[in-house]
Amino acid sequence: MKNKEQIREGLKGSPKVKQVLDWLIMNQRDARPRWYVRLLAPLYQHRGRGSKIYRNVRMDTPPYRQFRLGDHSVVESFCCINNAVGDVMIGDYTRIGLHNTVIGPVTIGSHVNLAQGITVTALNHNFENPELRIDQQGISTKAVTIGDDCWIGANAVILPGVTIGEHCVIAAGAVVTKDVPAHSLVAGVPAKVIRSLTGNC
Repeated sequence: MKNKEQIREGLKGSPKVKQVLDWLIMNQRDARPRWYVRLLAPLYQHRGRGSKIYRNVRMDTPPYRQFRLGDHSVVESFCCINNAVGDVMIGDYTRIGLHNTVIGPVTIGSHVNLAQGITVTALNHNFENPELRIDQQGISTKAVTIGDDCWIGANAVILPGVTIGEHCVIAAGAVVTKDVPAHSLVAGVPAKVIRSLTGNC
């Protein structure tokens, strides 16, 4: 990990070399690793014991960032996992359900269940400069963390910079824009704490 960070830092001082490497690794039109990089993915991804990634998952995981799937965890069909701008780390006994999109940097704990159609993204497109097209203004990232033992309901959206504490339930369709305390049920747009799950209510 330290060596990768040193390489990335070194490339910042060599923009032409970085541009060539980006071109060799990433298909710029498709915004995903080139086919020969994807063929090598099992060699540089960490897939834990008993884990499974379904064949029709789109794994946009270039080798210059980490992808880690814990023991006995599953990424179900038609998901998109993207670590091009930040590591994606998934714990043990976690299920990433059908049609989920996860864009790093994202850390998902153990014993987490993501239902269907969920977006977890740490990426935003910059748009502050009205003189430039949005696609000329680059991107920014704020890491997302989902603690252990959480259940995220169908079609929820977890936005950049959010931390969800352990043992939380995010209701279906919720849009989470702020941190969620541990042992909370949240719902709504934007999501708000509905009640505590500590057993004291």
